[in-house]
Amino acid sequence: MRTVEEIIALLGGLEGAATRCGIGTEAVRKWRQSRAIPAKHWPAVIAATGLSLADLSVAPPVPEQAMQNPDSVPEGANACLVLGDGSVFWGRGIGAHSIGAVGEVCFNTSMTGYQETLTDPSYAGQIITFTFPHIGNVGTNAEDIEALAPACRGLVVKQDITEPANWRSQLHLDAWLKRHGTPGISGVDTRALTARIRDGGAPNGVVCFPADGKFDLPALRAQAAGWPGLEGMDLAKEVTCRQSYTWDEAEYVWPTGYATQTAPKFKVVAVDYGAKRNILRCLASAGCAVTVVPATATAEDILRHQPDGVFLSNGPGDPAATGVYAVPVIQAVLAKGVPVFGICLGHQLLGLALGAKTYKLERGHRGANQPVKDIATGKVEITSQNHGFAVDAKTLPPGVIVSHVSLFDGSNEGLSCDDKPAFSVQYHPEASPGPTDSHYLFHRFTALMEKVRADV
Repeated sequence: MRTVEEIIALLGGLEGAATRCGIGTEAVRKWRQSRAIPAKHWPAVIAATGLSLADLSVAPPVPEQAMQNPDSVPEGANACLVLGDGSVFWGRGIGAHSIGAVGEVCFNTSMTGYQETLTDPSYAGQIITFTFPHIGNVGTNAEDIEALAPACRGLVVKQDITEPANWRSQLHLDAWLKRHGTPGISGVDTRALTARIRDGGAPNGVVCFPADGKFDLPALRAQAAGWPGLEGMDLAKEVTCRQSYTWDEAEYVWPTGYATQTAPKFKVVAVDYGAKRNILRCLASAGCAVTVVPATATAEDILRHQPDGVFLSNGPGDPAATGVYAVPVIQAVLAKGVPVFGICLGHQLLGLALGAKTYKLERGHRGANQPVKDIATGKVEITSQNHGFAVDAKTLPPGVIVSHVSLFDGSNEGLSCDDKPAFSVQYHPEASPGPTDSHYLFHRFTALMEKVRADV
């Protein structure tokens, strides 16, 4: 008797099996999930492969001993996700081999933009579970990236990576993951895993996709349980640039591609705590000549550029840990009266610099469908978000007001100052991926710089 995987291979793989049997690739994936081929497809399989009916017979039941042993490797599995509580999710490995990539397991609900998500530096230290099943369907390319390489520790998907079907695709997602050394696992019940994270918070986990197919589950459980977690971790230093550089690439213009800012009106210094490229593009499109400096840049490093404004970027890790060196710098910039705009980690760091405190959310906000209310206008924006920490609105000092709130859990999503030219938002107005409801914030920043310039 042949295994389902062997039969699919004889049929020419996922696409070949679908074509020969006159079905969709989704149906072939269900063969893999159930480890059985429905009898109605047997004639087509026999005709295409020359196998006998005996080769297609239903597999014998799993011995009771194996069913009672959760550590036994299921048929067809060559990878696993081990959580800190000892739970094991078996599946099929994708991307690069790994004997154990450890991180915080989170989930992202975006239906598009998986390449932007994987390359978002804010995911450093995390294993991303995609709730949307069709990952890989548009392949990968050299343009849809937020950094040169993925910062995440790994990824978890429900279905096998699909063949790319997009004119912009340059490389299969699996090959792209291998190129960047990023491991992953498919075939996981992502609904069950997402519900677990939703109800119990983001757990530690280890993705294991060993080249030799051997699993040391006790060691993997110990690795997951022993990982300290994101609280107290300064990960900005891992993803920041190593030296300053200038940026003039603007937003994508159909059909020519990314534009170039040739006539900037403002000089902006962007502090890179893990900056996404599309944020820099939005600043350039808004009329800014951008100079990017490392996360560890001093106030003198920033101010010697004589900027009209300072931008505090997104980034990974615990803001309190990064704030040890970032907060005094931000306070020095604020003392000079230079306009400041922060996004995500930059928002949290501005809050700390103004005297507020931050805390870790139970499950975080990650996806491109997060509703946020603008307190001043009453308007609701659908936003893209990726953060596990938040500013504690109750600790904001006098003169600092809440400008935006999450309509999911009421947590803080933005702040502004009465007596300083500074504001920030927790979400991602650059929309990569996600909706463009909040692009106006970049123009609010340029308007603030224009006002301060006029008052000088």
